[in-house]
Amino acid sequence: MKVVLCGPPHSGKSCLREGLKQAIRRIPGAPYPLILTACPDGEGSWYSEAVRHNPELARQLKAAYKAKFTPEFAAVRARWVRDASESLTIVDVGGKIDEKNELIMSHATHSVILAGDMNKVPAWEQFCSQLNLNIIALIHSDYHGVTDSEALLLSADRIQSKVPILQGSIHYLERGQDVSTRPMVQALAHLLIHLSTQDSPNDKTHRAI
Repeated sequence: MKVVLCGPPHSGKSCLREGLKQAIRRIPGAPYPLILTACPDGEGSWYSEAVRHNPELARQLKAAYKAKFTPEFAAVRARWVRDASESLTIVDVGGKIDEKNELIMSHATHSVILAGDMNKVPAWEQFCSQLNLNIIALIHSDYHGVTDSEALLLSADRIQSKVPILQGSIHYLERGQDVSTRPMVQALAHLLIHLSTQDSPNDKTHRAI
């Protein structure tokens, strides 16, 4: 199972990615979540923890690692996705619907759409559908909605459906915050584990790069 975290820019995809990784690793019997960073913003899987311990150093390293989103960059990341052999791979992609993300995402099997502006979700749904990706979650990133303590209760109430698509909201996805215990992150983590450990996971015919 190769699931893409996608959606408009500045939605909190990297924060969600880190929260999912931590949540999955704490669940007994869960598969190892292989994390692939397929966007050139310099925020690898190390970034969230670095921000918590040394924000200034994290910003310096991000600036040093930031790259241009070139066709060559996309081709390398696409090969990473294509060749991933873990039972659960999570891919963090950039916030544009373009040919570079198309190349990377074409080797995935599922997608999670995260958006601060839900009016932009239909375009991403269409993009994922064109790539034959199974959309398993539509999540509203509600940064300014409520405080952290209120977010836990409200988010639990607003998880609208787990079948066939998990829908709801997650609040305050901020760099350096541990979001692994948020109800939506927990729900998504359990959904990914369930889907990745099924006897007959969805497969796709991948095109060669």
